[in-house]
Amino acid sequence: MTPYKRYGRGPGLRSCSKIYPGRNLGRTLKAESGHHYSIVSSSRLAAKPPRDLSTTQESSIISAALLKRSDMYRSAAIVASLTVALTCGATAKRTIHVPLPPSNPLRNAEEQKQQNSKPASVLFSEQKLPTLGRAMAIGYYPSGCLQGGVELPTTGPTWQVMRVSRNRNWGHPELVKFLERFAPIAAKVTGWHGILVGDMAQPRGGPLPFGHKSHQIGLDVDIWFMPMPDRVLSKEERDNISASNLVAADGKHINRENWSAADVAFIRTAAEQPDVERVLVNAAIKRELCRVESNDDKSWMSKVRPWYGHADHIHVRLRCPADSPNCRPQPAVPSGDGCDKSLNFWFADWILRLKIPENSGSAKGLKLKDLPPSCAAVLNAPASLGSANTDERLESR
Repeated sequence: MTPYKRYGRGPGLRSCSKIYPGRNLGRTLKAESGHHYSIVSSSRLAAKPPRDLSTTQESSIISAALLKRSDMYRSAAIVASLTVALTCGATAKRTIHVPLPPSNPLRNAEEQKQQNSKPASVLFSEQKLPTLGRAMAIGYYPSGCLQGGVELPTTGPTWQVMRVSRNRNWGHPELVKFLERFAPIAAKVTGWHGILVGDMAQPRGGPLPFGHKSHQIGLDVDIWFMPMPDRVLSKEERDNISASNLVAADGKHINRENWSAADVAFIRTAAEQPDVERVLVNAAIKRELCRVESNDDKSWMSKVRPWYGHADHIHVRLRCPADSPNCRPQPAVPSGDGCDKSLNFWFADWILRLKIPENSGSAKGLKLKDLPPSCAAVLNAPASLGSANTDERLESR
């Protein structure tokens, strides 16, 4: 049997079939209009007669009043019944029945099987545009997706996006607003022309096929330890220029040839932003910050966390936005400035010997079923065409 959906306003046919004059009228009118109407017995309508009338006169007056009022309310009941009946008839004519498209369980099962057979990183990297709908970060930083992503323009007054061909300059609106706000501040405190922005997230977030385990929910961004030049870089330059490595070959010290006071101001400014949850840097950089920063003002240092790699860029992570109830926050950073004995862990020989490939893609083994359930809907949602570089994206497909 073909399913139907009824469109139109007013009472349905079922409620119209319950309209009868008399005892059901009050109940029917209450259901249709929200107000209660009822037929009151005529004995309750009789007015109390004056005391100076005789019994016979009193009876005559009561009888006349009852007869007159009974006829009046009987007429009102009939008029009300006809009015509602005509209204229902008109509504029934306005009702349009539209058959819903039949579902195809075989096709849905085949699509689900195909999606679960591919790595999630492949599925999400194939999506070149974000979804429609309001922006939401979904899941956890290394296991989630992004709805309603926003694109950071590849060139701004005080920033340029690097590795444009990766199509990873997307994020939650809070991340894009952060970069637009942070770039001119960073340029001012460092004396640079601006900042060079590395990977953010894919248009719909999700696992990346190489380079990162996180960057999945649109709240992570890499910013290079390199000043923006005083000119606009070409696409070829953005895809081939390498960032400055601030760590020495032994992994225990900074590279004095590349390190400067501007790098300290750059990291500090990022950590001082109120919506920043963490700033990840190489352990050698963290140790140098502990050495050069005064003991009087280290409140921002707790956000600067040592992590593998991160020798040529800072990794800025924002906290979960208020508009994303399905975003799982990261545990709070430990108290203190992080310059205690716990920092020595990162300089153990076995840690320094670890070789992490540049394009390791540690999240590429995840399947769609490993992500939050709503990420399947994000993956298959209609695309939004309202982005800054939509024409370029469509031409490059």
